[in-house]
Amino acid sequence: MPRLVNPAAVAAATLVALLGTGAFVLHATAADPATTGTPAGGQPALTVQVVRPEPADLPQSVTAGGSLHAWQEASIGAEGAGWRLAEVRAEVGDRVRRGQVLAVFASDLAEADLAQTRATVAEAEAALAEAAANAQRARDLAPSGALSAQQITQFETAERTARARLEAQQAAARVQQLRLAQTRVVAPDDGIVSSRTATVGAVVPAGQELFRLIRQGRLEWRAEVAETDLGAIRPGMPVRIEPAGGGAVDGRVRALAPTVDPATRNGIVFVDLPSPGAAKAGMFARGSFETGRSRGLTLPQGAVQLRDGFAVVFRVGADGRVAQTKVQTGRRVGDRIEIRGGLEAGTPVVASGVAFLADGDLVRVVDGAPAAPRAQ
Repeated sequence: MPRLVNPAAVAAATLVALLGTGAFVLHATAADPATTGTPAGGQPALTVQVVRPEPADLPQSVTAGGSLHAWQEASIGAEGAGWRLAEVRAEVGDRVRRGQVLAVFASDLAEADLAQTRATVAEAEAALAEAAANAQRARDLAPSGALSAQQITQFETAERTARARLEAQQAAARVQQLRLAQTRVVAPDDGIVSSRTATVGAVVPAGQELFRLIRQGRLEWRAEVAETDLGAIRPGMPVRIEPAGGGAVDGRVRALAPTVDPATRNGIVFVDLPSPGAAKAGMFARGSFETGRSRGLTLPQGAVQLRDGFAVVFRVGADGRVAQTKVQTGRRVGDRIEIRGGLEAGTPVVASGVAFLADGDLVRVVDGAPAAPRAQ
């Protein structure tokens, strides 16, 4: 007679067997981390390279802002009155040389006046020649008594009068020559034409400006420096200037204004820019005056991140975990930044990729270049 199997007993035995097997698998997994390739301490968030703050000589500087202006401007105007502009030979932006003709007035009237004056000079020369000959004959006859002393004096007076008239006419001719020269408007110096109001056909009064010239093409930066920093700036000091929309330009301090604006408490520092490059007058620019050098701890800028308004770095501990640390930063030179507080010299910190880290993350440190951050 066959034995009856209790179904409940079979189910209980099967459950015990399964639980035993699961416990064995779990125990084996926990006991041997190598079976999955995960370190016992957890999976690293990032593979990083570490750096340590290094001392370096850093420049001390004063920063300021200000506008670019022409070093000197020459105003070129009409010297004669009531003349008509016949020709304009220069435009805004042209580089011109000293003595170069910029515009020409109609010279017909001046040439006619000069010709008339020259004819008067020739007439005065002839009159002087006749008067001089008469005076000489009178002096020759004086010993014979043919002429009285009064007559001789009259001939000599006529000679002196003729000579004076000739000199007056010669002076008038020089005036007319100057008037004729004024029909040609010339550049008083080398430079760049910055404005032009001259128009062909216009009749302009004496003294009206026709052109404005930036002398020698030189610009200057008028930096507004706080009164507390003026004492550190000296004439001849080198300056690095960065105009808005242009490349950096080197300059040199020419002079400091003798007064300070009582409203802004800023003083003006005049900086010569012998080679302004692409910079233009009227541009705004920022610049720095190097006032000296001092020692300081530095880190690569990639090791420092701004979080919640604070500069932070990630110190790497002996256990491979990072600790977020606030630091005080200072000067920036190239790709390095000064650390003024919050970090001791020789402390290892993460060199780059800090944006992918959080306080307490585990990292893997390598000697070579840090690996690219893994997507989280």
